[in-house]
Amino acid sequence: MYDRIKGFRDFYPGEMAARRATINGLEETARQYGFREIATPAVERAAMWTDKSGDEIVDELYAFEDQGGRHVTLTPELTPTVARMVVAKQQALSKPIKWFSTRPFWRYEQVQQGRQREFYQTNVDIFGSSEPEADAEILAWAADALTGLGLTGEHFEFRISHRDILGGVLETFDADVDTEAAIRAVDKSDKIERVEYHDLLVAAGLSADQAAQFDDLVAAGDLEAIVDFAETETVTDAVENLQNVLAAAEDFGAREYCTISLETARGLDYYTGVVFECFDSTGEVSRSVFGGGRYDDLIESFGGQPTPAVGVAPGHATLPLLMQRAGVWPDEEVSTDYYVLQIGDTRPTAARITRDLRERGNVVETDVSGRSFGAQLNYADSINAETTVIVGEQDLENDEVTLKDMVSGDQIQVPVEAFPGDHDRPTLEDFDA
Repeated sequence: MYDRIKGFRDFYPGEMAARRATINGLEETARQYGFREIATPAVERAAMWTDKSGDEIVDELYAFEDQGGRHVTLTPELTPTVARMVVAKQQALSKPIKWFSTRPFWRYEQVQQGRQREFYQTNVDIFGSSEPEADAEILAWAADALTGLGLTGEHFEFRISHRDILGGVLETFDADVDTEAAIRAVDKSDKIERVEYHDLLVAAGLSADQAAQFDDLVAAGDLEAIVDFAETETVTDAVENLQNVLAAAEDFGAREYCTISLETARGLDYYTGVVFECFDSTGEVSRSVFGGGRYDDLIESFGGQPTPAVGVAPGHATLPLLMQRAGVWPDEEVSTDYYVLQIGDTRPTAARITRDLRERGNVVETDVSGRSFGAQLNYADSINAETTVIVGEQDLENDEVTLKDMVSGDQIQVPVEAFPGDHDRPTLEDFDA
């Protein structure tokens, strides 16, 4: 007997049916926005992450040396991969490039609520536009995708910020500050004690008084006060950009879901502008549901021409937690339109009916195990068959089959040659004259 590896999950049919309905909803909204589906490899060169984040990140990867001596890793996220793909065909691709994909990723990290070592995301990205409308469209897609799944503004909020606001304020202090380390500390601020947060800011180069002052400014979230304090073009431009994105989000129907939160920083170092995270409005889901933002420098860092980019990646571990909390998670059960039940030597007719129903787009099962009438009927009930078509030897002698409604228990006999007839999804009412 083999045990499942920690951090990896099995999805049985009922749960997978609910997951598939959710994924279909996310992807259908992406298609409505004109995003085009792509597929990407499970293995990439580890340097795509170590070059940007340092060798220490290897401890968080499923990295190994392949048989060709290459240092590779199971992909922990999609953004570097799509950046590589854009660089490879940059001149041939029409701008803006709008892509989406759904796939698994792998990170070797502590397993906890909403976080597994193998996890799934739907990634949605726009390349080739630096305009606020591109950021706003990502926010609008995320809002429409969530509301399309049955969520409302009472269930979620987007906490939105701008990386250059934080970076610009840090630069105003008379100190040798490691800006990226300080921003990473901000990203952790809601998960750790205040003393520990301040210690991280001090470790990044701020004095204790500067750390406290910086914390107060960020926590207040007053953009006008931030501009007045910094008195730099960097901060002024960042605040203006954030306000322009929010104005576009208003026109696109997403502003009502957005809250300015300068403590939202996103931990990955490649983010350059507006960033946001989606949270459960009640706080019952303890961590962010998903996040995204702008990463304008990544394509150039991969050897391509300067190309602005913005994207978001809903995760399929935390999103179900939010949907379950809100009571909109799909039923975890399989569904079947028809079960074609065989009694005796009736396979040719049963097979013809099964084919005809499937050709009309229905979900149809029939017996493949030589079971008894009772066993087949129990199986039809276990797969939530809506209608059972009973093809028995005695019925066929009368050129009939029996239709049984599995909910009401009602049943009628119908002419075998008339079934399913012209009906795409025939019911008892269609034949009950």
